[in-house]
Amino acid sequence: MAYIKFKELSKYFNFKKEVTEENLPEYVKEYVSSGEKILLGYKNNKDYALFTDKRMILFDRDSMAMRYKKIHMFPYHSISTSAVCFKPGKAELLFSFDSGYQLHINFIDMHHDKKENLKKIYKIMMEEKLK
Repeated sequence: MAYIKFKELSKYFNFKKEVTEENLPEYVKEYVSSGEKILLGYKNNKDYALFTDKRMILFDRDSMAMRYKKIHMFPYHSISTSAVCFKPGKAELLFSFDSGYQLHINFIDMHHDKKENLKKIYKIMMEEKLK
């Protein structure tokens, strides 16, 4: 009998609220190394996204009674292609990584000033990738 290993090809995240470093929970901050600077955080009702100057850290918690937590860490240098898409009231970051993994991060209820913050993060990510 043959078994096929399942590999998740893409992951989708939706975030609604911007979070400052002071308002991030401690379990999120403990994954940031001492040489990293937190740039910005986002959250929805169960998940967090954290953008540092070196990598992106995503916390994927189970919606059923919070039984598990998956932590995804993506160094910016492992991004092979990326796109940012701005639409009225929302924004999307689309990534393909060297491993073939794809990631879609949606930001809803985004107004102009919040989109400007996202543009700054995206520029830092791409500058870090080129180093």
